[in-house]
Amino acid sequence: MGRPELPLAQDPGGGGTTGHAHFGYPQELRRGVGSFASFAAGFSFVSILTTVFQLFGLGFGLGGAAFFWTWPLVFAGQLLVALCFAELAARWPVSGAIYQWSSRLTGTTTGWFVGWIMIIGQVLTVAAAAIAAQAVLPGIWSGFQIVGGPGADPSVASPTGAQNAVLLGCVLLVITTVVNILGIRQMAAATSFGVTVEIIGVLALVLILFFLPERGPQVVAHPTGWAGHGGYFGAFLASSLMAAYVMVGFDSAGELAEETHSPRRTTPRTILRALTTSGVGGALLILSGLMAARGLTDGKLAAGGLSWVLTDRLGGVLGRLLLCCVAVAVFACTLAVQTSGARMMYSMAREGALPFHRHLGKVSARTGTPISTSIVVGVGAAIALVVNIRQPAIFTALSSLCIALLYLAYLGVTVPLLVTRIRRRGSGGLPTGVDETGRPLFSLGRWGVAVNTLAVLYQAGMTVNLIWPRAEIYDLTGGTWWLRWSAPLFIGLSLAAGAVYFLARRLHRRIELRHVPHTHIEPPLDAQAVVEPA
Repeated sequence: MGRPELPLAQDPGGGGTTGHAHFGYPQELRRGVGSFASFAAGFSFVSILTTVFQLFGLGFGLGGAAFFWTWPLVFAGQLLVALCFAELAARWPVSGAIYQWSSRLTGTTTGWFVGWIMIIGQVLTVAAAAIAAQAVLPGIWSGFQIVGGPGADPSVASPTGAQNAVLLGCVLLVITTVVNILGIRQMAAATSFGVTVEIIGVLALVLILFFLPERGPQVVAHPTGWAGHGGYFGAFLASSLMAAYVMVGFDSAGELAEETHSPRRTTPRTILRALTTSGVGGALLILSGLMAARGLTDGKLAAGGLSWVLTDRLGGVLGRLLLCCVAVAVFACTLAVQTSGARMMYSMAREGALPFHRHLGKVSARTGTPISTSIVVGVGAAIALVVNIRQPAIFTALSSLCIALLYLAYLGVTVPLLVTRIRRRGSGGLPTGVDETGRPLFSLGRWGVAVNTLAVLYQAGMTVNLIWPRAEIYDLTGGTWWLRWSAPLFIGLSLAAGAVYFLARRLHRRIELRHVPHTHIEPPLDAQAVVEPA
C-alpha cells in the first residue's frame, strides 16, 4: 500500500489504513521505562565515554588538534535532526520509530526500505560498540589482551588488537543479549546505572584533566599533530567522522516509546536532552584531553587516544579506576544499541514485513520483551565481528559504514517530513493534539520548514562524507580496491537484497499500518472536546 488514507492534519494518532488498521496496536510491551530511563536509552546510544575514547585517536590523527571544531558543527547539524524527530515522537510514540515515521509520512514502500537500512545499520552499530571494549579493557588490565598475550599490541589497527577486539566484543554481546532477554525493567535499570556512572565519569575526567593542563584552550586553533600534506580541508572533513559517529542514536528513546510512561510528553524531551547533554559533555572531554596530553606530535595521542592520556597523566591506579567508568559506559552503550535494534526489528515483524515475522513479532508473556529479535541482533553483530576478525580496518570501516547507514535512514524521515511540511504548509503539515497532561504536542511551529531544510542539507552532505572511499578509513592495506569502495558496495548490495525480498513477497500490498492509540494517561475532557482522540 502507499500513503495513509487520511490527511495528516486529521490523523493525530497515526496513519489511517485499510484492513485491521482501525484496531490499533495492542499494548503488548510492558511500560517499565520512566523519564530518566528514556533519557538513558538515548544517552547510552550516543555514549560519549564509549565513542570519544574509541575514536579520539582517529579524529586527532586525521585532523590534528583543530579537529575539535568538527564537534560543534556536527552537533549543530544533529540538533536540527533531533528537533524534527522530537515532533514525530510526540505524534507517533511507537516502536520502530524511524520505520513508523517514514511510513506514515510517505508510505510503507519507502518506510520499509528505511527500516531495512536502519536494522542493518543498528546491527553493525552494535558490533562497532562492542569492539570498543578493546580500547578500554587492556588498559585496565593487560590480561584482557588474550590474543598474543599481555605483551601483544592492543591497538585495534594491529592484527592482535583486531582479533582480541572481536573476542572481547563477542563476550560482551552474550552479556547484553542476556540482559535484554530478562526484561525491560532489567534493561532499563542496567542502562540507567550505566548512564549514572558515565555522567559521573565524564564530570570527573573533565575536571581532573582541566587541572592538569600542558597548554591552553587555544590549542584548538591550530592543526597541531596533523601529519598530512597539502590542503587541510580534506583532512578536516575526514576527522569529522569521529563526531559523526558519536552523535547518533538519540532517536533510540523513540524506539522505547511503547514501553515508556507518558511517551508523548516524555520522549521528545529525552531525545533533545540526550543529544544536548552529549554535545556539551563531549566537547569538554575533547578539549580537556587536548589540553592535558603530554605531547601532540610524538604519535602517542593518535595511537592511544584518551586512554593513553589518562594512564600517562594520572598514573596506574587512578587512570585505571576512571577507565572502569568507561568500561561500564561501553556495556551500557552496547546494551542500548542492541535494545533499539531489537525494537526496530520487532516493529517491522509484527507488520509481517520481515522474514520469519511470526517468530520475530512475538512478545514473551513472561518478560514482556521480544526475545527473538534481541537474539537475532546480538548474533548478527557477532557474525559481523567474526567475518572481519583478520581485517585491521575493522574498527574504522565498521564505524563509518554503520553510521552512514543510520544517516541514510534518517534522511528517509527528514526528506518526507520536509515534503509534507511544504505540501501542507497551510495546515501545519503534522497532526495536532495533546500529550498525556493535556498540553499541546511538541512543535517547531513556523520554524519547521527552515529547521527541516537545514537538517536535510546537513545529512546529505555528511552521508557523502561518510561513504567517501578513503583508504585511511576503509583500506589500511592501501591496495585493495573493494575494501576502499566497501561502503557504497555494501549499501548497494543491502538495498538490492531488500528489493528482491520486498518484491518477491509483494509487501507493497501487504503492509498495513495501524492507529497509534493514546497512551494510558488520558488528556483532560476539555482537550478531548477540541482534539480528535488518536
